[in-house]
Amino acid sequence: MTRSPFDYVFTAFNETNFPDLFRVTWVASLVLLAGLVILYNVRTRALRHHPPYLELYEWLLWSGLIMFSLLLVFSLFVWDFIFVLITMIGGSAILLWIRFIRFPPLFEAYARKLARERYFTRSKFAHPEATIRSKSARTSRTARTARPAKRRRRR
Repeated sequence: MTRSPFDYVFTAFNETNFPDLFRVTWVASLVLLAGLVILYNVRTRALRHHPPYLELYEWLLWSGLIMFSLLLVFSLFVWDFIFVLITMIGGSAILLWIRFIRFPPLFEAYARKLARERYFTRSKFAHPEATIRSKSARTSRTARTARPAKRRRRR
């Protein structure tokens, strides 16, 4: 490091100016992008009946896709390091915000909803006779809903 740290900010991000950071950045971006797509496919299939979790993984997919593809573009087309730095810090902050601030209240509300549904289902079918109709209810219902016999018309 022969220059001040602020001189590196407006330097082109390439192999010669950043020999220890350049290759690590684009390889990690490529690997994390592939891992993110695989994670999204696996988790959305496993959690297809739970909408808040599907929404979480969709947010993570699109945010990660944007961040990692921008890092790949910045590495490929040799942009200034300031853009790489802003993308790394901003993208990481957005991913952390999505996972730890935006979605935990939604998960808690969803867990309460599922618990409420389980409680009502359990209390509804708590007694063995709850699903069996009594004979009087059965006969009165069939008498009410019985259809009159169809009459054939003669020509």
